[in-house]
Amino acid sequence: MSDIDAKTRTRTRVKTARPKLHKVMLVNDDFTPREFVTMVLKAEFGMNEDQAFIVMMTAHQKGVCVVAVYPQDVAETKATRATDMARGKGYPLLFTTEPEE
Repeated sequence: MSDIDAKTRTRTRVKTARPKLHKVMLVNDDFTPREFVTMVLKAEFGMNEDQAFIVMMTAHQKGVCVVAVYPQDVAETKATRATDMARGKGYPLLFTTEPEE
């Protein structure tokens, strides 16, 4: 056997990083009707009536509540659309995003 016949093959694996996740936060205000908040949560975030009510009440009691966690671009789009939905009706309802730790 000759040393020339022996070949070493190396394999390179490309590891793709998962996108950073961001939380969509519902900020409480004292002006937007509860029914409207639950409607927005159901329409934009696909929640059922009970889930939307719990999130809305948590934000009401604590001042802010995590609605959902998504990749950054999805989180920002959903937060913007939900906030715009409220602004279109004249309500100060606010959704924000922040990186998940």
